[in-house]
Amino acid sequence: MTVARDHFSLIADGTFSEGIHLVSGDVGSGKSTLAFAIMGLISWDSGTISRDSIGPAMLSFQFPEYHITGMTLEEECTSWGVAWEEIFSSSGFHGQRDQSPFSLSRGELAQFYVSCFLNRHDDLLLLDEPFGSLDCESKKKVCDRLSYRTTGITIIFTHERTFLPKVDRIWEITDGILIDRGTVPDAITRWSGAPSLIKNLIREGKIPSNISYADILEAVCRT
Repeated sequence: MTVARDHFSLIADGTFSEGIHLVSGDVGSGKSTLAFAIMGLISWDSGTISRDSIGPAMLSFQFPEYHITGMTLEEECTSWGVAWEEIFSSSGFHGQRDQSPFSLSRGELAQFYVSCFLNRHDDLLLLDEPFGSLDCESKKKVCDRLSYRTTGITIIFTHERTFLPKVDRIWEITDGILIDRGTVPDAITRWSGAPSLIKNLIREGKIPSNISYADILEAVCRT
């Protein structure tokens, strides 16, 4: 698939199989463009995108306000097709089901809609910068939940450098080209855009078993 717009171009060729995929890249590299193309929200100039045997699919936008359709948090849960009882008992929003989504801070709203989409059972889940509005503790909680998503295809598009979930495969967009770095852990040493801490660990011969915060801490403490 190729997308060309003025001075921007993106070339992507690959297969996303079941599991958790990380697509990294600098701001403006084309991560969101690729996510939108996969969902069919924008046109591309050449090539094809096939979603064989994919049923329910969902794209999580970077800014939580874009998802709001309900007047209350309970209505918002219903619009996602999830049981509000489960959301309000497990996400820290107990007693707030009649509250307006817009009365929450952006961080609170992001936590709420993350709980909504992680309680769905989509065959394909695309997350465009899912950590942008979250504080450090919330990022860790979201990563923990994402790490244990065991069914379907999950693709995370982000330039987050510190808090990441366990993943099965790493991709990165460099100079307008999507590059498949392969499966973890071997992909970690081939990841040119890896966070500085991971690069330092590689130089020390302490390759983490995965890229989550816990895996990195384990490698840092390894003797």
